[in-house]
Amino acid sequence: MEYDKLSRVNTFAHVNYTPEQTRLGVLLCINGTGILNSWLKHNFATSLSSYGDMNDMASLSPIGSKGLSIIPFGNGAERVLENKDTSCSIHGINFNIHSKGDILRAAQEGIVFSYEYGMNIMRNIGMDIQVIRAGNANMFLSSIFRQSLASVSNAVIELYDTDGAVGAARAAGMGIGFYADSREAFSSLEKIAVIEPEHEKREQYTEAYSRWKNHLNEII
Repeated sequence: MEYDKLSRVNTFAHVNYTPEQTRLGVLLCINGTGILNSWLKHNFATSLSSYGDMNDMASLSPIGSKGLSIIPFGNGAERVLENKDTSCSIHGINFNIHSKGDILRAAQEGIVFSYEYGMNIMRNIGMDIQVIRAGNANMFLSSIFRQSLASVSNAVIELYDTDGAVGAARAAGMGIGFYADSREAFSSLEKIAVIEPEHEKREQYTEAYSRWKNHLNEII
């Protein structure tokens, strides 16, 4: 596997790396993703009591959010954009057809599309992304987010009963020798769901991503 010469993603030794078995990870860091959903909850969707309510409202909007695109990079410079600070922006809004649900869905799709943008960089350095394994937490609690990511990336998503805090605790345990090996550390990890790409809707997802990417290219 090669490395990205522009350092938009970085290669590192994974927690289960050993001299006998090379295990390398590739990190995609996107500052402006989850904070967009949080910002919308606290400043835009204040009448909704939970992220679940936001997801329900977003689900009323179709794939592509009726032509609405949100560039989610509103949390400073982004490594994946070669440290450019593009700010967050909304494109294609029409006051006659767009509603709160369309904006909420466009935000989640914008986050998904930023993932796909980064994963394309990974593919260009030799990664074959067929399966995405994630904890059942944060944005992956949203069915819209999960299904959109699976369908845009054409990868299967496997959800596990874990989150970042539990993962960090397991890694710390491995570091201090609490576990005999990585197999013991992850022996209780349970797969709770599998999300398959919606191949029959692939064209709709691809069109929405292409529109989003065109807006991003105009900015950068």
